Amino acid sequence: MLLNQVMLSRSVKRAGSKSDIARLPFGNSTATTKLDKKTTTERNETQTQYVRSWYGQSTRMIPAEHLVLLLLHLCFSAAQAAAARGAGPPPRCLTSCAGVSVPYPFGVGDSRCYWPGFNLTCDRARGRLLIGDGGTLHVVEISLDSSTVRVMDSAGAVNITLQDIYGGNGTWGGGLGGGDGPYVVSERHSQLVVTGCNVQATLVGEGRDVISGCSSFCSMNKYRTDVKTYSDDGAACSGIGCCEAPIPIGRPAYGVRFRWLDEDHEYDRKLPIAVRVAERGWFDNASAALLDYSTIDSSPGTAVPVVLEFALDSKPVLTPGEATSACPEDAARSACRSSLSSCHNVSGNYRSGYMCRCDDGYHGNPYLAGGCQDIDECALPGMCSGECTNTAGGYICRCPRGARGNPRIKDGCIKPSLGEH
Repeated sequence: MLLNQVMLSRSVKRAGSKSDIARLPFGNSTATTKLDKKTTTERNETQTQYVRSWYGQSTRMIPAEHLVLLLLHLCFSAAQAAAARGAGPPPRCLTSCAGVSVPYPFGVGDSRCYWPGFNLTCDRARGRLLIGDGGTLHVVEISLDSSTVRVMDSAGAVNITLQDIYGGNGTWGGGLGGGDGPYVVSERHSQLVVTGCNVQATLVGEGRDVISGCSSFCSMNKYRTDVKTYSDDGAACSGIGCCEAPIPIGRPAYGVRFRWLDEDHEYDRKLPIAVRVAERGWFDNASAALLDYSTIDSSPGTAVPVVLEFALDSKPVLTPGEATSACPEDAARSACRSSLSSCHNVSGNYRSGYMCRCDDGYHGNPYLAGGCQDIDECALPGMCSGECTNTAGGYICRCPRGARGNPRIKDGCIKPSLGEH
């Protein structure tokens, strides 16, 4: 606050033969006003105001009209600063790259274009929108409604460094950064996929804690004349030739342990060997090509879709069950800028944070002032078959006058026959 103290007095400085001058610093200029000579009665009725400056300068007499102007100036400046914080990115910020929409809090380039940690890189040469400052993950879709980012991992399968005839280790990360970044692999939308004959892969976290894993086998008859690399039950990936496993703990990166289960290594090249973190359901449609022997050398490099979840102020959980971050108590610090939005805590096995949602009946961008707009339910198919009236955050659906029934289903409103009451 610029003003330390305002003192009101009913006495006035006794006027002399010369007019008193009071100067008020205001911006880069100096405002000057004359205090005309007053009669004794006028002097007794006049209120003088004293303002002690912030820096401890001497007290000066200031006319009331200039004090009012100063207070208005301070209020206006505070309002401007608050508006700037809540206005979101400058107009010149990119809103799309490589055909992908870039909604705030995400942004490209200038740090004012994105919320901390949500910077993206627009690689125009290759036509890609990359996570962070660049890496192997390029963005396909951003959903503010589900707080997810769908990416393609151009690295393909995890690069395994073989240490001996028994196996080796690798890392999946894609350049997501450390634990304080906003992204983790989505537990609901992602899975571990392993292909190959008689191999095992395990995902691990810090301290080599096991998170998930599965084994893929190739069956052989007793004469070792035939190797079965697929299941007859029609399942795309049931453990014969490949295996799938859920990822119960979403993290920004995983360690990978790879093990050979056949010490003789007779069937290592019967199928492409690969360990992937992938979007659920993707491998079911791609399995025919990825399990083809002719692609044994090329299939591990096939780009893989992955779904990430994001949260603001994301921090690793230090103690199980205790959140390390949540919705800010001070609304001014929250990224939820729309007045028609709300803040929701995000908690998980690895990290905690928060995300923003438009209120029920509204959609849009909750991270922008005015970003959440009313949904016109009456314009949506199947919402109302009767008379529909859109309201702020909702709608009213009723049968036409003289009819009754259920207006929300087709032909649900019926006019009663003559004589019915």
